[in-house]
Order: sequence, then structure tokens, then C-alpha cells
Amino acid sequence: MARPNSRDRELRERAAAVIPGGMYGHQSVGLLPDDYPQFFERGEGAHIWDADGTRYLDFMCAYGPNLFGYGHPEIDAAYVRQLGLGDTLTGPTALMVELAEAMTAMVAHADWAIFCKNGTDATTMALTTARAHTRRRTVVRANGAYHGAAPWCVPRPAGTIDSDRAHQILCDYNDVASLAAAVAEAGEDLAAIFAAPFKHDAFIDQADPDPAYARRARERCHHTGALLVVDDVRAGFRLARDCSWSRIGVQPDLSTWGKCIANGHPISALLGSDKARKAAGSIYVTGSFWYQAAPMAAALATLRLIRESDYLERITALGERLRTGLGERASAAGFALRQTGPGVMPLFLFEGDPDLRKGFCFSSEMLARGVYLHPWHNMFLCAAMTEADIAGALDTPEGAFEALTRQIRDLARGEKLAVLSAGAR
Repeated sequence: MARPNSRDRELRERAAAVIPGGMYGHQSVGLLPDDYPQFFERGEGAHIWDADGTRYLDFMCAYGPNLFGYGHPEIDAAYVRQLGLGDTLTGPTALMVELAEAMTAMVAHADWAIFCKNGTDATTMALTTARAHTRRRTVVRANGAYHGAAPWCVPRPAGTIDSDRAHQILCDYNDVASLAAAVAEAGEDLAAIFAAPFKHDAFIDQADPDPAYARRARERCHHTGALLVVDDVRAGFRLARDCSWSRIGVQPDLSTWGKCIANGHPISALLGSDKARKAAGSIYVTGSFWYQAAPMAAALATLRLIRESDYLERITALGERLRTGLGERASAAGFALRQTGPGVMPLFLFEGDPDLRKGFCFSSEMLARGVYLHPWHNMFLCAAMTEADIAGALDTPEGAFEALTRQIRDLARGEKLAVLSAGAR
């Protein structure tokens, strides 16, 4: 339980009076153990401090935007410099052109860019562009894949109507036959195939993309004239310095970006090939803050670090060290821990834990020891993490596993007593 007299508890109570449900989105009440803080005070490097001043090594990285560390001096200096010159103006600055040039130079399939604010903005623009290009309606996408919080793709249907999700056919990720059947069902109305860079659905094991699945998606789009969209909002620049599917030799027509492209400053992007340029220019998209210059300055500084530093190699090595060490400690404690997904975006789930009771307990115990993990969502590593951080994180699971063992033992004892009591009656 959250500390009864804590600043976090006070803020929760105040929020409940003025915010529906007290919280929304991925921090919604009930989605995490109750002892997890909902309010934070600051971040620095790889660490965050909650509203009560408690410090954690943060393996959520703000759900992905933190790539080079909270408060990165070079990136934030670029942001502040531009803020002093002008941020939200009547129109964009030259930085928008420079940023489009920089991103299209880095991403092999891209010839143009449109900038927006959230991943949902970008994925919805991708859908609209595909429909404008093909003059068709139907989109094929994978069951359980998350492409944003717009009515056409939001995972919770409250407030949406059937027509919001019309003209969509779902397939199973990495299942070539399922993809082929969905494309066949769409027939001549297929506008786009949406794909995640890997299977990063919540609550279940992650999976790398099957090259055969990716190639079939590319081939079907080429054959039908539909557009292939890779939604790289979550994984972009964490797996490659190009679109994530470049690792398996498949180039999309459109890709969507966000999260870390400005190291936490608010900007996202839709990138596309020349094939879709005319269609992208024909749709009307805008936002009051889409031309903001300061986030574009931060993005240019971030891209420079992506190009010139060894961040990717370092976080990949740290991720593998974390995975190996945690696996060894779980095995020594007698637990079967499933670790799936890329090492830089790991997911930890326990065998025999359908209600996530073990995962919630373990995560809470790690939190109490200063390590912020997530019990059902993929996590992230950032370039501000060090070998000492990973070593420190691996010093904590022994006590967490001991606490989990005690909880399981106490629960079993309680259930046995309940059975005996019922029998006595």
C-alpha cells in the first residue's frame, strides 16, 4: 500500500476530486501495485525521484522517451537555447527543414517527414495517408498490437462506436497464413498493413519479427498496391540507427516515430517514401504545437548523439548483462522467469502466474529496494545507465525473491487453513 501520510497519497486524494478516475493512461489506478508512486518530482540520468523524494533506478525510462538520460546536458541546452529565441511561433523555424533532412538521411526508406506530437498522431496520419494514396479503406493489423489511443486503435472500446473500427481485419503477428488470409479477405480494398517492429504486446511474451512474416507483408503490399507501415514509435532508434525492420532487410513505405527521438521533449514523426509523398501532401493534418521549435532543436541534438555515439552498443551489452544476471538469480531462488523481447526492451514474466500475483509482488519488492521495474509492460534501458547501475540492480533480486517465497508460503498456508476451517463446519 502507498504510505498513508505520503505526499504521493495526498496528491492521489486531490487528483481523485478533479481528475476522472484520479489518473489516466498507463499510470491509471489499479494497473500497477498500489505501493508504486503515481507522482514524481524529478529525473536525472537513469534515475527518478518520486513525490516523496525516494530515488529509483528507472527501467521504464518514462515509458520509452528517455534514451540518453533525464536532463541530458547537450540535448537540454539545445532546447533551452531555442526556447530563448522562440518556440511556438506563427509558423515553423528552419529547424523543421533541418530535422526532416536529418531523419530522412538516417532512415533508409524515408524521403520525407511530417512532425507532430504523439505516437497516436503519427500512426493516425499513416492510416490517413495510406487511404489517400490507395483510395481504399481496409487496414490489416495484428491482434493485440498497440498503435495508439485514437478511436480506430484504442485498446479500450469505451466511448467508441463500431464505425470507428470499421474496415479493419486482424491477423496474428508472425503467422504468415493468418496474414495471408487477412489480406485475401481485404481483397481489392486493402489500403495498408500495419506492423509492430516486434511483438511488444502487454501481459504476454514478446517475440522478434519472423523474417518470413515481414517479407510476406512487404510482398503483399507490393502486389496489391497497399502501403506497408512499421509503427516504430516505441522501438525506434533502440534496436537500430534506422527503421527497426532494417535489421531483417525489409523496408516499409511509411514508418511512425516518437518516444525518444528528442529524448523526452514532445515531438513525433511520420516518415515516408516518395511513393506516398503526393498522398501525404493531400491530407489535412495540424496541431497548435506541431511547429514548436525547441523540441526540434532537442531532436537534432538527439539524432547527432544517435549517429556519433556508441549508445546502441552500450545499452545492448547492458541489457544482455541484466538478462543473464537476473535469470541466474531467479533460477537460484527456484523461480522460472521468462525474459522475452530485445535486451534493451525487456519483459519479465513468471511461469505459473496467470493473475500476475508473483510479478506484482516481485516488482514491489524491487521497488522497495530502489529499482523501478514493471510487472507486465516491456521496459527500457537508457544510455545513462552504467555497469555499476546494472550491478546494483542485480544485487537486489535475492531479497525480492526471498520476500516472494514468503508470500507464496503464507498464501498457501492461508488457503490450507481456509479449507480446514470449511471442512470443520
